[in-house]
Amino acid sequence: MKAVLVGVGQAGGKVTTALAEFDAEMGFGAVRGALAVNTASTDLDPLPIDTCLIGQSRVNGHGVGGDNELGATVMDEDVVEVLDALSGRITAEAEAIIVVAGLGGGTGSGGSPVLVRELSRVYDVPVYALGVLPARDEGALYQVNAGRSLKTLIREADATLLLDNDAWRAADDSVEGGYESLNRKLAKRIGLLLAAGEATEGVGESVVDTSEVINTLGAGGIAAVGYASALASEDPAENITALLSTTRKAVTTGLSVPEATNADRALLIAAGDVDRIPRKGVEKSRRWLEDETGSMEVRGGDFPLQSERLATIVLLGGIQRSGRVETFLERARQAAAETETEDRDRSDPAAAFDNEDLDGLL
Repeated sequence: MKAVLVGVGQAGGKVTTALAEFDAEMGFGAVRGALAVNTASTDLDPLPIDTCLIGQSRVNGHGVGGDNELGATVMDEDVVEVLDALSGRITAEAEAIIVVAGLGGGTGSGGSPVLVRELSRVYDVPVYALGVLPARDEGALYQVNAGRSLKTLIREADATLLLDNDAWRAADDSVEGGYESLNRKLAKRIGLLLAAGEATEGVGESVVDTSEVINTLGAGGIAAVGYASALASEDPAENITALLSTTRKAVTTGLSVPEATNADRALLIAAGDVDRIPRKGVEKSRRWLEDETGSMEVRGGDFPLQSERLATIVLLGGIQRSGRVETFLERARQAAAETETEDRDRSDPAAAFDNEDLDGLL
């Protein structure tokens, strides 16, 4: 899938950078453009990709201070500047646009739904969101911001790929080191998903193409991506168990949203040397994925790569009914009910979740 990436906010810019760098290092060519958008100039300065500073008339390059309603307002006012910055990057060869954001801060959580809405209005290709949920220890404001932003993104985006920070940050990670590690892991998963079918090395029996990724994400709502790998034998018959094992690990321990196995659609991608990918293993893994997700729409295919390892990439579409997502939204509701937000023009913070349209944010 040839995609243009737009990172909104601090986390969005860093994740977009990691994705662009991974794609360049691997030589895939799936990322056809990358832009970071922010209200804080200090967050944009160190990024090696193109940048766009918005909100100068309101915050003078100092950020929105975690206020996602101000982030939404600024993006709404300056969205033409962002569209102008993207105009030369979104060409006829682009098959999707991905807006990347951390959902806890002000610029990312408030600005990303506005940008998704405008991009969907202007372009005919799918516009996806890639959202990062804040960790539990990041505070109540971040939980409230993320809950409101996530519900709005679900409405505005063709699909929202989600990453749960709590699941991937190791307990002994420093804050900065933990996020850098998370960004690399996410870049590998999303980068391989985008490259599948576009940057193949060899001819597989059933190579995944862009349409299968788009069809899987066509379930709408929330999506998750998983990954796992193992050393492969030169004899494909000996790799049947290995492929089934990596598929299980990709879903049970490698998903970007853990325990999100109740899916409307799924895509299984077996990556590796075409001579080592076992056909029987692919079919067994696909059947296991059907049973695990309860979905009758499970696609499967190859991603030929020159590698001594065998990997599985799993994309699950329509996971919003999963326990992990419901647990997060309940935590966000509780944080909203317990937090007095003096700078918000509403009497009950929890009321944002009673209104599915979230008119207060957009």
